[in-house]
Amino acid sequence: MVREFTLPDVGEGVAEGELVSWFVEEGDAVSEDQPVAEVETDKALVEVPSPVNGTVRTLHAEPGEVVPVGDVIVTFDVEGESAAETEAPTTENGEHRDESTDDESEETARVESKSEGEPETPDDRVFVPPRLRRRAREEGVDLGSIAGSGPGGRVTEADVYAVLGDGSEARETTPATDEGGSETTEATATGAVAEADTEPAAGTAPTTAAGRAGGEGADRDRTLAAPATRRVAREEGVDLNRVPASDRRDGEAFVTPEAVQEYAAAQREAQEADARAVAGGPASDEAGARETRTPFSGVRKRIAEAMVESKYSAPHVTHHDAVDVTELVATRERLKPVAEERGISLTYMPFVMKAVVAALEAFPEMNAMIDEETDEIVEKHYYNVGVATATDVGLMVPVIEDVDRKGLLQLSSEMNELVSRARERSISPDELRGSTFTVTNVGGIGGEYATPIINYPEAAILAMGEIKRKPRVVEGEDGEETIEPRSVMTLSLSFDHRLIDGATGARFTNEVMRYLENPDLLLLE
Repeated sequence: MVREFTLPDVGEGVAEGELVSWFVEEGDAVSEDQPVAEVETDKALVEVPSPVNGTVRTLHAEPGEVVPVGDVIVTFDVEGESAAETEAPTTENGEHRDESTDDESEETARVESKSEGEPETPDDRVFVPPRLRRRAREEGVDLGSIAGSGPGGRVTEADVYAVLGDGSEARETTPATDEGGSETTEATATGAVAEADTEPAAGTAPTTAAGRAGGEGADRDRTLAAPATRRVAREEGVDLNRVPASDRRDGEAFVTPEAVQEYAAAQREAQEADARAVAGGPASDEAGARETRTPFSGVRKRIAEAMVESKYSAPHVTHHDAVDVTELVATRERLKPVAEERGISLTYMPFVMKAVVAALEAFPEMNAMIDEETDEIVEKHYYNVGVATATDVGLMVPVIEDVDRKGLLQLSSEMNELVSRARERSISPDELRGSTFTVTNVGGIGGEYATPIINYPEAAILAMGEIKRKPRVVEGEDGEETIEPRSVMTLSLSFDHRLIDGATGARFTNEVMRYLENPDLLLLE
């Protein structure tokens, strides 16, 4: 039987997606949950899995094409029934075939498939990468039976690896912090590796490119690489088996993202030199290109559209202030070893999130939005905080739900995982929606003040600046004033002036500052 598969709704408010690449070709056999395409939206880069076991009959879109949600992107011939049978629904003597018989045959085939040991995919789907879902099926592991250690009990890659016996290969991601404690970048120690495609590459890489890349000789039959590395290779159009490897894992060649990028750059340089030589031009272009043009599309374009909508829909006002966080710095230093014992990196962001929620409870109009269609002000009685995260394709906002019901260590664990997966482009669309207030950290790159754009349709966004040591006037218990070096954090609150008056914005900021200046109060939240 023929099954038409439409582009699914991959995120709230997403009406279309750009087809980045196909993982299959017409005539290829596919299994359920096998990735068939890669689609880019304003939320994330999403791998679209096959809904059935069968054969690809027709691909209805080309890479680079923008496809509306609900449009057919691929047609399958469902396993167990040939295309010819589907196209001619009659019996051998010309009589009309009873479709109920087909349904029974299909059900019989499905039952037989189950009896052979293939676990059934549960209705409550576990959101893990398709490659792990496929491997779990091959190993006979029921993902629905795995106890998740992620946010809300969600099953993580580490959980699956542990059940499969590969617990030692799970990724560990730890946000690095500067001296002031502001979150900067995430250093990822990747032990989990995935096998590279083993198909022979079309064509041979230029010798000069391979030579410049250095390391072990390339053109292997098998290569180990992290998922992020494989993604870089796909984007660069590079065959991992041809990338020289300077490291080995379990006795096999291991390739890093840097090696892929270096190899791709060397290939491009060699190809440009060859093109100039064929054209009779100079061997090198000392001046270089005066301009570089890149398509304005994908996630970057969607982010731009969201920014424009926010700026033109909500009149922005930004309130700035500075808060003495000397006590907060000391509190975090005391709690860091406790968090590290539990494998958690404790940054300042969870403290700020808790302070924000306490202030939102005091000023509910800050946790609201305007429903443009009904002309109503909607106050939210739940507190889902978005954390603006810089990625290689632009700004993403992972959402930590129900912050008011969670402690500092749980918030740290959830935030670290979500931020890591946002940067790896492996985060699910569901984890990028539903926020009621957003916090962004400009201090991670050394910034102090900012004028952040509201994550529309939210009412406000708070930017944290870098914590710096500055002289401050401090009043002692006896009333005597002295000048002391103190740790100071700057805050920038942008809010929708249609909903929030300037005085309310200032009072809200003062409430946040009160909790940051007295972090012991946060332990009561």
